[in-house]
Amino acid sequence: MAESPQSPAAPGPALPLRARLSFACGHFLNDACSALWFTYLLPFLHAVLGYGHGAAGALLLAGQAADGLCTPLLGFEADRAHGCGRYGRRKGWHLAGTTCVLVSFPFVFSPCLACRESTPQWAAFIYYLPFIVIFQFGWAATQVSHLALIPELVSSDHGKVELTAFRYAFTVMANITVYGLTWLLLNFQTDQPDHMEHLGPQDIPVFRNLALIVVGLGAVFSLIFHLGTKEKPYPPRVLLEPEESTPLLHKEPPGPLLLWKDWLLEPSFYQVAVLYMATRLIVNLSQTYIAMYLTNSLLLSKKYIATIPLVMYVSGFLSSFLMKPVNKWIGRNLTYFVGILVVLAFASWVALARPVGDEIYGLAVLLGAGSATILVTSLSMTADLIGTNTHSSAFVYGAMSFTDKMANGLAVMAIQNLHPCPTELCCPACVGFYRWVMVLVTGGIAVAAVATLCCIMVWPIRIRSAGAVGLQGLNSARTPESSTRSAEGESRSSTIN
Repeated sequence: MAESPQSPAAPGPALPLRARLSFACGHFLNDACSALWFTYLLPFLHAVLGYGHGAAGALLLAGQAADGLCTPLLGFEADRAHGCGRYGRRKGWHLAGTTCVLVSFPFVFSPCLACRESTPQWAAFIYYLPFIVIFQFGWAATQVSHLALIPELVSSDHGKVELTAFRYAFTVMANITVYGLTWLLLNFQTDQPDHMEHLGPQDIPVFRNLALIVVGLGAVFSLIFHLGTKEKPYPPRVLLEPEESTPLLHKEPPGPLLLWKDWLLEPSFYQVAVLYMATRLIVNLSQTYIAMYLTNSLLLSKKYIATIPLVMYVSGFLSSFLMKPVNKWIGRNLTYFVGILVVLAFASWVALARPVGDEIYGLAVLLGAGSATILVTSLSMTADLIGTNTHSSAFVYGAMSFTDKMANGLAVMAIQNLHPCPTELCCPACVGFYRWVMVLVTGGIAVAAVATLCCIMVWPIRIRSAGAVGLQGLNSARTPESSTRSAEGESRSSTIN
């Protein structure tokens, strides 16, 4: 098979350090808001505002559904757009998304402005719904455009890995900032002389101020991104697709050109989508319910809802440094399997014993390390699936995100409807309920992820469409003629973190 003309024979000049740092700033706001959304939305709605389990679950489901529907549509439109004047198509969508997040997110973590104690919960649901939908639309636009900007800023494999590494470093910074601020705000409340140990209405200012600080910091980082990132003019091959109906036979494309409809015919597309969905279910659901598990099942004080997520994230960050050598040593599939084993160890510990004292930090380390391993590896698989088809990369990332957002929203709604205490915040039955939620959303879904991984190992990920060439190297079973290219793929994406 002939090598694509886009191989790194002429990679072009490397981005200067200032440009790389500016690009990495572009997702800080999204990462910080995501940490707040998944970790603290349910505790805020349940324990602080006093909403019922069904209403809280419905709001989270609405947000996930809006995000899931917007993401692939935005990816499709972002690939078709041509920008506005000298402002590129990726940065244009990024600016629109950032604006939506900035104007809507503070209202999500603030009490209903027009509500009173007698206001029914359905009225509060209607109040919060528009802000959540606008926030999720903006979040999706920012995420898809920022990811799709990577292959347009740099052409070499090393450059893509480096930009992804910078992006991940700022993701770590954003999460640590959120959990650190939460700990500070919860531990230095001056208006609570009795220092109440559990969340309640007295913590409304904590979450409101936290959301405002996050939005303010995110606005500064987004401004740095837009001032310091210069989107390159689109290469001629992108202009081959002014419309989907435009014939392409008048000019030979430089490589296999996959439109969004072609991806839907690829079996490998669905293999990676299912694996990514299972991975995101483990990561997001455990992040969503860890605070409820700590406060309602283990009966710990509210300061732990900041320290335990922080330990989880730091352990995941530190474990990510091992992924490049481990990937080279045992391959991508086995690296994912090792991460799943760590997640299963966490689930077994929660199921068989009640952690006390410092043991809870050991649990946090296991969950953080395992979640980071499987998430980074699944993202690497997605990047390898795309390969040189960067013209439709926004649609692929959007479609992958669609599967995980819809699955997460439906799973949260199902869990909320199964809650044993429908009329109160917590009762004796919910002590064991959140314990088994943590077991099932980690261990149960991990089993499904292993089954999907086995399918990938048996049926290797390939681009099978007519005219498509090249094996998207995702597993260790390689043919002799593809081993060199697969090794290059390993080097490129194994360090995606």
